[in-house]
Amino acid sequence: MAKTLKILLFLLIPYLSNAQQVKVDGYFMQDSAKIGERVGYVLKATYSESTQIIFPDSTFDFSPMVLLEKKTYISYTQDSITQDSTVYFVSNFSLDPTSYLTLPVYELARYDSVVHYPMEAELKLKLTLDSIPEQLVFQQNNIYQSLEKSFNWIIIGIILGGVLLLLGVIYFLFADKFQEYWKERREKRRWEQFEKRWKTQTALLTKAPSIESADEVIGLWKGYMESITHLPIKEWTSSEIGERLDNLEIFKALRAIDLIIYAGESSESEEATSYLLEVAREKYQEKQTKIKHERAAV
Repeated sequence: MAKTLKILLFLLIPYLSNAQQVKVDGYFMQDSAKIGERVGYVLKATYSESTQIIFPDSTFDFSPMVLLEKKTYISYTQDSITQDSTVYFVSNFSLDPTSYLTLPVYELARYDSVVHYPMEAELKLKLTLDSIPEQLVFQQNNIYQSLEKSFNWIIIGIILGGVLLLLGVIYFLFADKFQEYWKERREKRRWEQFEKRWKTQTALLTKAPSIESADEVIGLWKGYMESITHLPIKEWTSSEIGERLDNLEIFKALRAIDLIIYAGESSESEEATSYLLEVAREKYQEKQTKIKHERAAV
């Protein structure tokens, strides 16, 4: 029996020696605090340089406290003895007159770990009011205090929802009319832009006839006519345009301008450009009349 006890004592000597090498201390930085007040809890450990220890992290259960922040410090070693310290900033939400907290320090062994606990630290609850009087004394004050009115988001949301619903119904009922209206406006704006550019380009052609200015005038007219008729007018020759539009006068007008481009003749082009403008105006008016009829039929 004595031999067995010696063997067990021999096996426990390393653990006992290691346990004696780690000294842990924990305490609050103040003796009392209000509910929710930020309080520092200091956890210190003194141990051999060859020992490895771990302090608790945020996953540890700090009940009845709530962890706010953890602040660590650099280890200090002297004569093979290391000192570590960590400050845990916590808040107490317990209504108990006194709360206690103790945090462990884990010593890493070869196959397991040894847990070292300091003595429980005591934190008393600091009450804001020492006592409540039996009879309440109210201070008289007849000065009007204006109250800030909160924004009623529910009413605003109902109003906005009603407006959006009304706009949706109006759009559903008159969507086709709106589309035809905007189509009419778009065609009018396109015609005004074309007419303005046309007058500028034809004035340059009349003042200084050249191949470049004549080519610009023809391209401008063909582009507008193609956009309003949806026909591949740009790909057609002058004779093909006159034939497809069933108007030989168009061919003559284009021919007069083509002579400047291909033959270099600076013949009178003012009459030709005026006629081409009238043809474009007729197509524009036909398009506007068609849009108005479609809008009236909706």
